Amino acid sequence: MKKLFFDLETTGLDYKTNAIHQFSGCIELDGTVIESFNFKIKPFEGAVIVPKALETSNVTEEQIMAYPPAEEVFAEFMRMLSRYVKKFDKKDKMFLVGYNNAAFDNAFLREFYVRHQKDDYFNSWFWGNTIDVMVLASEYLADVRVGMENFKLMSTARAVGIEIDESKLHDAEYDIELTRNIYRIVTNRFNEKPSVYGVLDEMPF
Repeated sequence: MKKLFFDLETTGLDYKTNAIHQFSGCIELDGTVIESFNFKIKPFEGAVIVPKALETSNVTEEQIMAYPPAEEVFAEFMRMLSRYVKKFDKKDKMFLVGYNNAAFDNAFLREFYVRHQKDDYFNSWFWGNTIDVMVLASEYLADVRVGMENFKLMSTARAVGIEIDESKLHDAEYDIELTRNIYRIVTNRFNEKPSVYGVLDEMPF
């Protein structure tokens, strides 16, 4: 089974008018990471840049405008995909995996693809049914949700027993590391529960 774990940092919340400035993730084959990536991307010409969005990611407009052009990054991304997926084989695709990606990241990634590839074959690379780790974690943490402040990535990671480095949050490379570890826990990809559970330490499972 092929999975693309990914996380994006963007210049705002609108996938049509805002741009991706960081795209991080890894390709996993049958549970083993076979390639990791961390692309920094210059916003496309005319992209709306929301100052608060950059502040959240701890970057400046000057920094992101010095990143490699989106066209170059996209070409590199497609070369990577082509190493692991046969575009015209309907049975050879990747699952997109992220945290709340169904509601946010997937649309940005599809727009990134359409803007540069200019075709309708996004689903030749990826299965239409995405894997959203937030949804998986919702079931896993259902009994303790009332005691959680929110269900953002940091809160969920802590709830399943992952130690957090808050200084690295909202960096796509770190966020996808957290996402993958949450996924492995809530789907029992570890053969045993972690020794520290955070809010789960009194739960009988």
